[in-house]
Amino acid sequence: MPIAFKHQPVLFHEVMEWIRPKAGGVYLDGTLGGGGHSEGILAAAGGTATLYGIDRDLEAIAAATERLIGYPGFHAIHGNFHDARALLAAAGAKPLDGALVDLGVSSHQLDSAERGFSYHEDAPLDMRMDASGGQTAAEYLATVSPMEFRRVLTDYGEERWAARIAQVLEEKRRAKPLRTTLDLVAVVDAAIPRAVRRKDEGHPARRTFQAVRIALNDELAPLEQALTDMVDLLAPGGRLLVITFHSLEDRIAKNTLRRLQNPCVCPPKAPVCTCGKLPLGRVLGGGAIKPSQEETDINPRARSAKLRVFERAEAEPGRPVNGYRPDAGRRG
Repeated sequence: MPIAFKHQPVLFHEVMEWIRPKAGGVYLDGTLGGGGHSEGILAAAGGTATLYGIDRDLEAIAAATERLIGYPGFHAIHGNFHDARALLAAAGAKPLDGALVDLGVSSHQLDSAERGFSYHEDAPLDMRMDASGGQTAAEYLATVSPMEFRRVLTDYGEERWAARIAQVLEEKRRAKPLRTTLDLVAVVDAAIPRAVRRKDEGHPARRTFQAVRIALNDELAPLEQALTDMVDLLAPGGRLLVITFHSLEDRIAKNTLRRLQNPCVCPPKAPVCTCGKLPLGRVLGGGAIKPSQEETDINPRARSAKLRVFERAEAEPGRPVNGYRPDAGRRG
């Protein structure tokens, strides 16, 4: 029986356009999910490409493996794309012609109530992207200090009511442990005044759930290094595509790719570059590429999606990279 895994890849046509699948190419899908983007790449390459799909979710691995069984070049890897360098080295992968990461929680995880990601369903407080091990959200919320939880809500949820929510969490868990998603929703409801909740354009608990999920799965801290590693894994002319869904991860992606385009750390007024740091490539697409109105009408979850593209330099070290040098315009 086919594995039920609901997954609607966002920015699909844009991804295909920018990653430029080619026959015999080598690709990485660092967030495999249901395999929608991977299938598009493999099909566009005529079935002759090699594609490594990494995912923390064993359900995703199983569903994508079943979906892509007709492509001999597909290789599923259970792990975290943060460890792509080590995982691909172990798999004997050659330099990549393209790499994709689609950040955040998948549609399948949101729609599977038992995974505990949704604030609309009453389910166990889990929120692990890798359900095969590690701490659950219920275990995390039972032990996190009010001060640390306030920081997490502020930093990862940009929640204005972080202090009050942290205080209410402490009060509620003294009475009884939080075990379900609706227990956490009740904390938020008790902390944020009803009049404020009514004016909220989305669900009042969405920022808290986002913050807990990010903290529990350590989504942001390793992201900059992970993106840098993936650019290092690209062949000359290869491209890294990053899809983000909220401002925190998008800011990291944007700043990381800009730094890789212009890594020079010399004082701005220095007449010449003396640090010796050369760009690894360039940002393409003029910044963030957003989904079309047609896509967001069909899939409202795509509304906040942004695609950023980075192309690895063709030039050898020390030569101009795609027409750009870090010391350009700094003489005289």
